[in-house]
Amino acid sequence: MPNTTSDPEAMLDICLTDAEFPALPNFQRGKVRDSYDLPDGRRVMVATDRQSAFDIVLAAVPYKGQVLNETARFWFEKTADICPNHVVDYPDPNVAVARRLDMLPIEMVVRDYLTGSTETSIWPMYERGERVMYGHAFPDKMVRNQKLPDTILTPTTKADAGGHDAPITAAEIVERNLLSQPVWDELAELSLAVFARGREIAASNGLILVDTKYEFGFDESGRITLADEVHTPDSSRYWLAESYEARMAVSENPESLDKEFLRLWISERCDPYNEPIPEIPADTLMAFSGKYVTLFEKVTGQEFEKPSSDRSVRERVRANLAKSFPEYFT
Repeated sequence: MPNTTSDPEAMLDICLTDAEFPALPNFQRGKVRDSYDLPDGRRVMVATDRQSAFDIVLAAVPYKGQVLNETARFWFEKTADICPNHVVDYPDPNVAVARRLDMLPIEMVVRDYLTGSTETSIWPMYERGERVMYGHAFPDKMVRNQKLPDTILTPTTKADAGGHDAPITAAEIVERNLLSQPVWDELAELSLAVFARGREIAASNGLILVDTKYEFGFDESGRITLADEVHTPDSSRYWLAESYEARMAVSENPESLDKEFLRLWISERCDPYNEPIPEIPADTLMAFSGKYVTLFEKVTGQEFEKPSSDRSVRERVRANLAKSFPEYFT
């Protein structure tokens, strides 16, 4: 099953779209990650190549799962001095093993720019005429993709399966007893600090970290712990810094290295919340794959190692899981 072919259709055929292995217990399927809750409190998370946008799984993108897992690893390691994270091992390029946490019911979204295309993004809300969003007041006459005066937090609730995240303010979070004031204050401080570290490292590599989202939980000792993923192209927007000002001057969208590329492709062709999303061509998905790989290399300074051609990604993942968890693969 070679991975060097230039045929987009053939490349899509090698994507990891299913990581269900009956040997492991308590299987759960997310939009992108397949996971297993082990009896000893660990969670095994396999990042697949499934691509979601607008809360819908749309297609598969070659190498995407590996890029997500290895980019998250880079950032977890770069921010561990700011906030502990849940990862304990990486037995495979697509797999992370983590401590199971008591997850908090809020996603912490941090923004530096007036941008976005989803219902909870501040640009669509601003374009509709809203001037107070997430408890923040915005002046008139701002333009899309403009830098904000200050970094802001725009938290959302976590949607149930099939639902959409919803905007919420810091005051509402405390009023509804979703979080206590001290916990909110700590989450806000940690989120801004992790984002500042990401912005600094991204800038040193010619990138703008535009915005991102974080998920946190309590570990067994009650410590707030960073979970899920951090600063990946699925959870964050990245722009190329060198062309940002020139493109803004002619009202063009910045060059992006994240899934906003796919969101914009879809939004130009339909209303993704009210109309069927068209099938995404193979060459568009391959272009998207290239953006993910480029982002990984620019952020980390490492060369991306594509999977070996001697076996499928699924076979490799299974073999590495069997090495790490032999008690289940007998």
